[in-house]
Amino acid sequence: MNKIRIIRNEDVNKILVGVPEGHKHLRISMKLKNGLVLIFQEATIANILRVYTTVKTHPSIRAQELEMRTLTADLRKDGYAVHQLLETPRKNEKVERELKELLERGELSI
Repeated sequence: MNKIRIIRNEDVNKILVGVPEGHKHLRISMKLKNGLVLIFQEATIANILRVYTTVKTHPSIRAQELEMRTLTADLRKDGYAVHQLLETPRKNEKVERELKELLERGELSI
């Protein structure tokens, strides 16, 4: 079974953005028309936005990869989570190629 799904704008039924009652951090909930609900933590969205902004505005960075890293106390800033999505040194071309391959293998979400 193919686990790659392409989510198009028309596949999204509703998006909620806010801090849930009793919580301190932002969450984004995305409900698809097929009933699947994805809930993203604030840190995940912040990392996606950071790399999105870099790719959209940097004159020579066309693609970037983020990868999960577990940081020890001596490597992370005060107040930051242990688990971080950090940029890898992969070249633009390799990331673009992998994205193309994923799109070719992907299925529409609905």
